[in-house]
Amino acid sequence: MSSIGDNLRAATAQLRAAGCDSPRLDAVLLLAECLGWSADRVRIDGDQAMPPAAAARFATLLAARAARQPMAQILGRREFWSLEFRVSPAVLDPRPDSETLVAAVLEQCAERGAKLRLLDFGTGSGCLLLSLLHELPQAEGLGIDRSEAALLVARDNAERLGLAERAGFKHGDWGQGLAGSFDIVLSNPPYIESAAIAGLAPEVAAHEPLGALDGGQDGLDAYRRLIPDAWRLLANNGLLALEIGQGQQAAVAGLLAAAGFAGLVEKPDLGGIIRVLLARKPA
Repeated sequence: MSSIGDNLRAATAQLRAAGCDSPRLDAVLLLAECLGWSADRVRIDGDQAMPPAAAARFATLLAARAARQPMAQILGRREFWSLEFRVSPAVLDPRPDSETLVAAVLEQCAERGAKLRLLDFGTGSGCLLLSLLHELPQAEGLGIDRSEAALLVARDNAERLGLAERAGFKHGDWGQGLAGSFDIVLSNPPYIESAAIAGLAPEVAAHEPLGALDGGQDGLDAYRRLIPDAWRLLANNGLLALEIGQGQQAAVAGLLAAAGFAGLVEKPDLGGIIRVLLARKPA
């Protein structure tokens, strides 16, 4: 019977050969999942024999990762904003870059105890909306998505995080059919140019939902749709927060200005790339 350490070494080599960016870490996390251990224990107790049931499950998970399925999909979860979110192939894998939007919106909230109304276009897993509701205890939010499968994930995350009473989710196409007045509208829309998707890492191109990636020929289709809806649905002095792709700030800023938004603020992600644009509907 092989040891846990033997399995770790063999798995690391297999994932390295498959082109995974962090083969040893991935192998450790997959082993931890199968054994019910912490990652540290996997690293320390490698001399122990690998239980047969864990070995069988590990082989299945390892094959999925070698096929470049994202780790979050394999494990079924991802940490975002220090919260654990359930994920599935129906939603984008929440990424650290998107935490820039959460931080940027919170910077604009002078009173975190205010009774704000939030609207999240293309909510996916609900990670943006729910992270904000977690930080804004009197706020309520509505998440919109075209994917019923994504909405199931978002509703489940709201329940798991104890936020279901303040978070609603609705099937829809951006703001079509919506009415009301919101204090904050936010979105991480599809913004990748159609022709560029095939060249992305397999974890993204082959495994993440195309509808959450494809921004049309120039990557800006979603912004053209959602910015007018945001203008209509925002209260006076309401805040619009958008995640954008690398190099898109000038084009999206132009769309915001043309719609009447003012007070543009740019926020970089951890890599220094402008990742979020903030603007307000003038009072």
